[in-house]
Parts: sequence; C-alpha cells; structure tokens
Amino acid sequence: MRGERGSGSLLGVGVIAALLAVTSLAIPLTVALSGVQRAWAAADASALAAADVAIGILPGIPCESAAAVAEANGATLGMCAVDGAVVTVSVEIAVLGFGVSGRATAGPPGGDGALPDG
Repeated sequence: MRGERGSGSLLGVGVIAALLAVTSLAIPLTVALSGVQRAWAAADASALAAADVAIGILPGIPCESAAAVAEANGATLGMCAVDGAVVTVSVEIAVLGFGVSGRATAGPPGGDGALPDG
C-alpha cells in the first residue's frame, strides 16, 4: 500500500495535462476554421454585390462594389472577373498570421453570362 501512495495525484496531473494539450491544439484549429468560413462568406457577399451591379440592379462598377463589400467584411479583394452578368471573385483574410482565401461566383440563374433583357 505504501508504494502506491500519491499515484492518484499523479494520475490527476496527467489527465489535466492531457486536457490542456488537447485544448491548446483545438483553439487555433477552431480559429482557423472560423477564418475559412469568414473568407467564404466575404467572397459570397462580394460576388453577389458585384453581380447586382453587373446586372444593373445597383449602379456602379462591379469590381469596385466587390472590393467595398470585401473590405466591409474584413477581407481584401484578390481577383474579380466579370463575364457578362456572371462575376467571380476571390478574397483573402489574415488568420493567425496566415492568409485564408475564399472564392465565389454569382450571377443570374443558368450562369450563361448573358445579360437579362430589359
């Protein structure tokens, strides 16, 4: 009995250390995954705003509109391509010192790039 004295404390310390190790790995992973989601959301919003301008729903220049929406979402516009009424954008967000990018395409149903009549 005497040789096992304190083994419960050692086991407790080991369990706490394991939990701290898992938590220290999970937090950066969670932050990185939320950054990816933010980049995709910023790209989606930017592409939709630019497509609205390309179609003529809103006034302006499609890529300028996409850049403004990307900036409002904490991202920078990397690429903007307009093909008729279809707009493709890519944005980048800095997460934990790394660049995380998102890409999206928006336009009218069918995606043929043809501007609607009217």
